Amino acid sequence: MGSKESTLLFLLIMLICCHNNANEVNAQDTKKLTIIHTNDTHARVIEGKYDGMGFAKIATLIKQIKAQNENVIILDAGDTFHGQIFATLEKGSSIVKVLNQVGYDAMVLGNHDFNYGQKRLLELIQMADFDVISANIKYLDGRNFVSPYVIKKINDISVGVFGLTTPETAYMTHPNNVAGLCFDNPIEAAQNTVDDLKEKTDVIIALSHLGTDTNNEYSSKLVAKEVKGIDLIVDGHSHSVFPFGLKVKNTLIVSAGEYAKNLGVVHLNLDQKEKRVMARLITKSDACRTEEDIFIKKIIDTILSRQETILLQVIGESLTDLDGERENVRTKETNLGNLITDSMIYLTKAQAAIINGGGIRGSIDKGDITLGQIFTVLPFGNTVLTKKLKGRDIKKALEHGTSKYPKASGAFPHVAQMTYSIDLKRPVGNRIINIKIDGEAIDMDAEYIIATNDFIAAGGDHYKMFLNKETIHEYTALDEGLIEYIQMHQTIAPEIEERIHIIDELRLRHKYWAIFNSP
Repeated sequence: MGSKESTLLFLLIMLICCHNNANEVNAQDTKKLTIIHTNDTHARVIEGKYDGMGFAKIATLIKQIKAQNENVIILDAGDTFHGQIFATLEKGSSIVKVLNQVGYDAMVLGNHDFNYGQKRLLELIQMADFDVISANIKYLDGRNFVSPYVIKKINDISVGVFGLTTPETAYMTHPNNVAGLCFDNPIEAAQNTVDDLKEKTDVIIALSHLGTDTNNEYSSKLVAKEVKGIDLIVDGHSHSVFPFGLKVKNTLIVSAGEYAKNLGVVHLNLDQKEKRVMARLITKSDACRTEEDIFIKKIIDTILSRQETILLQVIGESLTDLDGERENVRTKETNLGNLITDSMIYLTKAQAAIINGGGIRGSIDKGDITLGQIFTVLPFGNTVLTKKLKGRDIKKALEHGTSKYPKASGAFPHVAQMTYSIDLKRPVGNRIINIKIDGEAIDMDAEYIIATNDFIAAGGDHYKMFLNKETIHEYTALDEGLIEYIQMHQTIAPEIEERIHIIDELRLRHKYWAIFNSP
């Protein structure tokens, strides 16, 4: 090879080397962080028809994402420890075990995570291999209830994650669960925390259980608008679904809906010029062919097997059959409907209670009552809360719930400490008369504290008159309240008490005919 050819070859080699070195420098200059997130799963760890994809599939998806980028952080935006039998039977420890194995890095406290009480919540936090955080929950003396934030070092990326919990928690759980705690202004807490983190981290993420409902005093939208320096808000509480995120000023808000129906994925690129954020959701439909992680599935199946024994536990005895048959609870008063609403009065001390018959999904035979039977009757994990309604709103609720009578309707209202009549001679929408609360005629202009379930409170079954009404307190799950009520009494024998009276001209004729023709 001549000197000219050698020189050309040397220059070519140098050019290739310089090009490769330049690529290496560019690769080092650009850092990519992937954030995987869930929120408001409410203990839905198993794939179900009305629930999400289940955590065994989520675990598989996480492994697939990590195979593409090792810089991954896994976050949960709260309302995680409570909501289904899987969780409540073991007061949340079953959920912690699953999240530990999936590999979560951090979780913010949601309002429902307090449902087992402070003592149990702190026990669950001790069991967790991940950080449980919130910057705005304090003891009355000013101490933090949990760590306000955590700094995660993911290879050469320093990630600061801080938590925000809705101040609504003060009344969205039983008052005893938050005794001695206060919930500071999330905007002020966020800015103070960001100021503390900005010199220590490359990325700042707010893990927020505030929601994006603008009707609330505080929301993640308001945080994004008012607080400078947050790169990403992973949000929960309002069960919102943002397929590609919601941009507010310079901050992207992401939320994956509810019940693990979606898995949120955010890619955040860091370079010298700007931070670029891209968000997407992996839906249950997207994951339909995803195989379940064998290890996570085995953990869940082992817990379920153990719980089968617990479900056989006897909590009391009924001296009569408890009627929860579908055609009955959707058309008339039943003794089981009365029992459930009575337990709500016991739990809340409200002036009256209303639930929808469609929420009662089975009967219980005379004899021993087991935990499993209660969970079969009330399978939805609904919580009990109290709302302030005027008398006219209560009448609207009863008119609506009985509007299809005598046809069956899931909205049919069962009540406690309340009685009402349906006058079938009147037009639909004006058939409810003789409404009494605690034996006194209702005052249409007066305000009453009414216990109901969170389904109706959110406008379920088109109970729209409950929407935007003041919530006084939120309590435990409906099934837990019923269990406590039965355990307190041990032996029960609920009856039909004519809380709901049907005025039917034909029935009246038969009644009077029987009276006048009696011997």
